[in-house]
Amino acid sequence: MAIANKIAGYISRSSWIRKMFEEGERLRQEFGAENVYDFTLGNPDVEPPKEFHKALQQLAKKPLPGMHRYMNNAGYSETRTAIARKLAEDSGLQVTAEHLIMTCGAGGGLNVVLKTILNPGEEVIILAPYFVEYKFYIDNHGGVPVEAWTNRETFRLDLDAIAAAITNKTRAIIINSPNNPTGVIYNEEELSGLGELVKRAQIRTGHQVYVISDEPYSRVAYDGIKVPSIFKLIESSVVVTSHSKDLALPGERIGYLAVNPQMPTALQFIEGAVFCNRTLGFVNAPALMQRLVAGLQDVFVDISDYQSKRDLFLENLNRLGFSMVKPDGAFYLFPKSPIADDVEFVKLAQKHHILLVPGSGFGAPGYFRIAYCVNRKMIERSIPAWEQLAVEVGLRK
Repeated sequence: MAIANKIAGYISRSSWIRKMFEEGERLRQEFGAENVYDFTLGNPDVEPPKEFHKALQQLAKKPLPGMHRYMNNAGYSETRTAIARKLAEDSGLQVTAEHLIMTCGAGGGLNVVLKTILNPGEEVIILAPYFVEYKFYIDNHGGVPVEAWTNRETFRLDLDAIAAAITNKTRAIIINSPNNPTGVIYNEEELSGLGELVKRAQIRTGHQVYVISDEPYSRVAYDGIKVPSIFKLIESSVVVTSHSKDLALPGERIGYLAVNPQMPTALQFIEGAVFCNRTLGFVNAPALMQRLVAGLQDVFVDISDYQSKRDLFLENLNRLGFSMVKPDGAFYLFPKSPIADDVEFVKLAQKHHILLVPGSGFGAPGYFRIAYCVNRKMIERSIPAWEQLAVEVGLRK
């Protein structure tokens, strides 16, 4: 075999999202793009804010001397300072540039954090439903993923389930809020409870247990709900995020990681993470994007557009008999599959040219995910197909 056995196995079990996207390409070629309703990828359909384009044009017209050269592996000081100022404002803590590292998106940031903290065989708890790449990231660095479910009805944190999953080998817990795929935002009470649980775990195990907060959707929140600052609530915490969603820049791979300044080992962690950022081959986040996002920390895309699409879907799917938790943020719906086999349901949906991702792809059989960060007209055109699907699976006559 030309590639490692483990990688070959991972490929065969890898992302349902990509598989469904490929199926969408086939259907579009056969039936025409206007007749295919693809809700698979969380790829924003909106353009970056006008402030981004203005800053890009200004930098292109008046380039800074040396702006494309190597830099400190943590990233430009002025960019980290701008982000630290925003984090300090949100948390009420003294976050400074030395607590941050610019990263190649949230995926790069997560790999840097896990490389920094994991010894071989140590465990990382992931909360189902979860972003499937977490398992691969953990394996990249010799860790062992351990699944713990959120509440199966509300998808809120189940502290008892997390406590039961903690062992002497537990090194970290990854949380994702607003959540992909459920859209749930964990509130302060839940996160404070998690913080207390982690404190007890650290006393019992005798070593630090990190809470890694994966937050690329933190500014995509609806109905006046705000995403709590994890730094205020959990001392042993690290934030990893990107500007893929809030500035609609997923292809630019620009993000950062930040460590809680209250953590006694914060600067040691940063020293290790800077080393790992370099030796993993990321070296530093893209220079041009660092220059641009520095001045855009109070700018984000129009969230009301996403909220209106959420509401359009909710109104119609509830009318048709589908059951789901109302998302607080992000741009996904995660309904229950109306038949036991979620993979089979997704296949039935394909017959109506509706492309979805089965919950099994997120460690949650019995559900399916809809990404509604698409053109509103496509959602509207898809409603008759949803009506036909609802009849086929027995939700309505």
